[in-house]
Amino acid sequence: MKPIAGLLTLFLMMNCVSCESEKKSGENPFFTEWTTPYGVPPFDEIRPEHFLPAFERGMSLHDAEIDAIATNNDDPTFENVILAYDRSGAMLAQTELVFGMLCAAENNAELQTLQEELMPRLAAHYDRILLDERLFARIRDLYERRGSLSLDAEQQRLLEKTYRRFVRAGALLDGEQKARLKEINGELALAAVRFGNNLLAENNRFEMTLSSEQQGGLPNDVLEAAREQGRARGKGEVPLFTLHKPSMIPFLTYSSDRELRDSIYTAYLNRCNHGDEYDNKQLINDFIRLRTEKAHLLGYPSYAAYVVDDEMARTTGAVYELLDGIWTPALERAKGELAEMEELFRKDCPDGEFAASDWWYYAEKLRRQKYALDESMLRPYFSLENVRSGIFFLANRLYGITFRPLVVPVYHPDVTAYEVLDADETHLGVLYFDFFPRAGKSQGAWCGNYVEQTYEEGVRKAPVVSIVCNFTPPVGNTPALLTLDETETLFHEFGHALHFLFHDVKYRGLSEVEGDFVELPSQIMENWAFSPELLRQYAVHYRTGEVIPQSLIDKIRRSELFNQGFMTTELVAAALSDMDIHSIEEYETFDPMAFEREVLTEKRGLIPQIEPRYRYPYFSHIFDGGYSAGYYFYIWAEVLDKDAFEAFRESGDLFNRRVADDFRRKVLSRGGSEDGMSLYRAFRGKDPDRIPMLRGRGLWNEPEPADSLAAPQRVEQPLSADVQAVRTALDGADRRE
Repeated sequence: MKPIAGLLTLFLMMNCVSCESEKKSGENPFFTEWTTPYGVPPFDEIRPEHFLPAFERGMSLHDAEIDAIATNNDDPTFENVILAYDRSGAMLAQTELVFGMLCAAENNAELQTLQEELMPRLAAHYDRILLDERLFARIRDLYERRGSLSLDAEQQRLLEKTYRRFVRAGALLDGEQKARLKEINGELALAAVRFGNNLLAENNRFEMTLSSEQQGGLPNDVLEAAREQGRARGKGEVPLFTLHKPSMIPFLTYSSDRELRDSIYTAYLNRCNHGDEYDNKQLINDFIRLRTEKAHLLGYPSYAAYVVDDEMARTTGAVYELLDGIWTPALERAKGELAEMEELFRKDCPDGEFAASDWWYYAEKLRRQKYALDESMLRPYFSLENVRSGIFFLANRLYGITFRPLVVPVYHPDVTAYEVLDADETHLGVLYFDFFPRAGKSQGAWCGNYVEQTYEEGVRKAPVVSIVCNFTPPVGNTPALLTLDETETLFHEFGHALHFLFHDVKYRGLSEVEGDFVELPSQIMENWAFSPELLRQYAVHYRTGEVIPQSLIDKIRRSELFNQGFMTTELVAAALSDMDIHSIEEYETFDPMAFEREVLTEKRGLIPQIEPRYRYPYFSHIFDGGYSAGYYFYIWAEVLDKDAFEAFRESGDLFNRRVADDFRRKVLSRGGSEDGMSLYRAFRGKDPDRIPMLRGRGLWNEPEPADSLAAPQRVEQPLSADVQAVRTALDGADRRE
């Protein structure tokens, strides 16, 4: 997942590792300078009751700073307006980082109540600032004179981004419109809190226990993990399965009990869709009603148009051309995969109909048949410790950085921390890892900051970064053994971490990149995960110490495109459903589930054997996770990441230090100091090529030797109309500044 955004939930600090502190017991740690190593949050001192006063003081200080800028009688200058605004609100921002990051990892009822109080207040606070006519008048004065201010490139960009932020927040509206916009933002903030809390409750309340007769097909390690879950929930030695993916996906993959597979998958698909206190369908209506009205106030036909106008894509048309161009060939490929699986299905169920809940089970059967490969033979080579070591090895080979275990305060015993040292052994930042599911933790994986990289009096302040996942936990004496998907996820999130750690940005307002650029640093790391060169470094059997044999590497390589039709279809289905619901131009009360069927099944022909990756009632990314009208980001950025990785392939060395240093210097360290496409072109020296992405998805027919890692010869072949649409969409969008 992308760096955590919009998950403004709270956390309960528990079981913290203590560190020495001179602070008096009970003093609010947000009111004093942290004396912890490298300025990490003092998790051993922070309590839930500290948040409300910290936010109140932070907002009060921020208001005073803004008032000082707005009432300054001196003529507006970059320093007394733009720079002063960029530096304002530091205490509030720090409180929000801790508040927003750790809530998603450890939540409870007390904190949810506090959250519902705080989120609308925070929304109102920022509205007061962004709609302050006095402040905007000074910003606008500078913006209109920007050509005569003798600003350098970064100062010019900060001025332009600041002006654009205020305009997009409603600074040009009249008084009545501003008042309504404030109401909308407050309602949206509260709706996001309630959506996320409902989903957390739904994730935790489903339990499925198995009798001995219901355990057919399940490997011993899967059963033992389920027994561990049962023991943790007071069920004794009875295997227990939940809707958390490390529990559900192995069950869907291996259980021979079709009825139970359907039961758990149906429960997963119907989260927050039961007409009870956790139902999210009314909240979805509220989101679309409010977001559509907000877009209209700001001069856009739909909320999707409002969002995309600030991204690389610029227009919803460019997004649809990309997604629709991939949709048809991906769906056709998925239908071919289904046809192969149905042959196996007919042997088990001659009179049955293949269902969506059957896909994992028969895909695994087909993979074993075609490639003599299954997860159970691979996982012993992918222990969590070895995968993390492999990622550290890769980062060292590419960038020269190293990782040193660090004893610092943590918020849960599962959490570990590392100091990150640059190639010259100077301090680069701190990196936390939090790997396993818990009742108070949101599903999925994410990466974000506890402390952001800034400059103070010309000195770089290093970031404190965290990777949070929900991986298969260890069982007994067996370490956590990751699936290929979990392994790839860790590489992905580590890419986000590198982006944060390498940030060397002078102004806070230039730290963020466009949403459809943000997944480039994460997704490019996935390209190394299963390369033979790197596998030989980290894929070591956890018991025997045997390096993964070439025969297994070959099987992984040959099966790279296996099930890609399914995976691409469910991903694009989610992206399309997100764009469709946010492209509504005139809101009327609607049934989200009927709308989903209309846009995916009736309009685009999604087959019943495939569900979108996320259905609306639990689509956290787009309703409480900051990706509204933005789930397409992953596909858009994949064009960039696959082409960027070609720079390493073309060099003949996947660990080419010169290319990596170039990527770090021109992309990773720059933040949003230039627009994303300018950063990309500075690295590659050209526009991105779509062919590597199409090839990686199995949608390109160019022949290539199976074992070749060299650059492919660019033999142009005729493109299908659908694939051509992908190229056309990006050809147009790439050149928009």
